[in-house]
Amino acid sequence: MPLKCRVRELWLPGMKLVEIERFVDERGLFHELMRSDWRELLGDDVIVQVNMSVTYPGMIRAWHRHLRGQTDYFFVAKGSAKICAYDEETQHLVEVVLSDAKPQVLRVPGHYWHGFKALGTEPVYLVYFTTRLYDYQNPDEERRPWNDPTIKPVKINGKTDDPRCNKPWNWNYPPHK
Repeated sequence: MPLKCRVRELWLPGMKLVEIERFVDERGLFHELMRSDWRELLGDDVIVQVNMSVTYPGMIRAWHRHLRGQTDYFFVAKGSAKICAYDEETQHLVEVVLSDAKPQVLRVPGHYWHGFKALGTEPVYLVYFTTRLYDYQNPDEERRPWNDPTIKPVKINGKTDDPRCNKPWNWNYPPHK
């Protein structure tokens, strides 16, 4: 069954965002989070593992990347999270806020440095789908500190006039200009 929602291509190749249809009735809510026939979102990807992390308010889980072809799909089941992906070659950063108030799935090719910050006053329940199994003996994760000063985006979400451009990335930058 094709997605009933439009898949948006974001500012880095391979990054996609799709709103998930919410089915509501007198019993509550229902969401389809992932289906193997969502080719517009998945392409040739095959989901092989599903994980959930619970992150306390204000915590930052960044930066890491996968160099063996893993792609991640993120869904916030509860709370709100700012998710960022950074392309080291182009110095372009994509920033997306996912929230339980607006169900969406974000596709992040693993070769981009990526991570997230838990926003708000409640823990974030992040469900993520991966295209590679986690290898306990030889993990496919390269890491760098969340406050690494070498991550200096020249573009943020396709814009060069963002006041955060050309400065070390600050996860805690105030949202008001």
